[in-house]
Amino acid sequence: MDATDNGVPVTQYHGCWVVDFYLKSRTHLSLSKDAPVPRPVASPRDGDIVAIPQLGGLHHRYERRAA
Repeated sequence: MDATDNGVPVTQYHGCWVVDFYLKSRTHLSLSKDAPVPRPVASPRDGDIVAIPQLGGLHHRYERRAA
């Protein structure tokens, strides 16, 4: 088990969540507000907006999903 600079223990398993969040969900200004792994733009016809918890519920990604 490693410890980050602020003293919060992070296991290798937790690190996978962070990398997944960083690559697939977090937007970057240098990429024109897109994620490193781009995703298609959803239209209102694609369904309602749902919250998808990430990093144990610390962050959420919002997507349109059919009901």
